[in-house]
Amino acid sequence: MKKTIITVVGKDTVGIIAKVCTYLADNNINIEDISQTIVQDYFNMMMITDMKNAVKQFAETAEDLQALGEEIGVIIKCQREEIFDSMHRV
Repeated sequence: MKKTIITVVGKDTVGIIAKVCTYLADNNINIEDISQTIVQDYFNMMMITDMKNAVKQFAETAEDLQALGEEIGVIIKCQREEIFDSMHRV
């Protein structure tokens, strides 16, 4: 499996989840787990995805999602699972 952690943060607006999930579905990226919260009008979502059957490579996907985030007014970051785990090891 090629797991990737995707985070989305920004001011809450209609359609954030729909647009991000549509991109993932269109690029054959499976969402394995998802958590989202809204705190005082700020949206925060974290997804664990599997990119083993993805149409695009990790770098291109990360760039596309960053551009999508700019388009919809949020910040979208992608990290490979092993990098995420290394950064958050206590």
